[in-house]
Amino acid sequence: MAESVDSSRKTAITPRREEDFPEWYQQVIRAAELAEPSDVRGCMVIRPWGYGIWENMQRQLDAMFRATGHRNAYFPLFIPLSYFAKEAEHVEGFAKECAVVTHTRLEADAYGKLRPASALTEPLVVRPTSETIIGASYAKWVQSYRDLPVLINQWANVVRWEMRPRLFLRTTEFLWQEGHTVHETEAEARAETKQMLEVYERARSSRCFGFQRRKIGERTLSRGCANLVD
Repeated sequence: MAESVDSSRKTAITPRREEDFPEWYQQVIRAAELAEPSDVRGCMVIRPWGYGIWENMQRQLDAMFRATGHRNAYFPLFIPLSYFAKEAEHVEGFAKECAVVTHTRLEADAYGKLRPASALTEPLVVRPTSETIIGASYAKWVQSYRDLPVLINQWANVVRWEMRPRLFLRTTEFLWQEGHTVHETEAEARAETKQMLEVYERARSSRCFGFQRRKIGERTLSRGCANLVD
């Protein structure tokens, strides 16, 4: 039988966890000064305490990545629309979440209001993920099997338009890392995937991360990117 809740008990956070867990979680984030909503719709401000947690996680993961031979690189935030047009299947899953830059330069109109003044020759998509732009570079870098393997990690921010933001869970802009590798054989690629899953599991179980244990298994094709290989 569930324990009854004393509604008269005062707590620092309202509502209590057992009353409304989603709202309680958001209030804890604010009270702990980890993050707060931004004036930019869908975005958040990560305050020093919250960003410090991210830096600790990043530091540990980065050391693990480097120990497996990966190196860090950085690719453009803006991706030409034509890159996505070439791989329409890849972008299909999050096309509606993309933010697109269409103009440069601001000019004041007759009423003194600033307006975009110069249309771009080609629209630029604000990075929702980096496969297309990284693939363009890899096509130049890899000329023969002697150039393999390519083991690159990127620490970056990505943008996916979010209509129902939740601090640290769902925001329009968020921080992440993405690894992109190229191998001579499928067997090597699968071995790399297994190795990195083990790295993530070690990180998850460390004291610094302390995430709830999750079962590691295969992602179904319906839950992955449109061009995901089973």
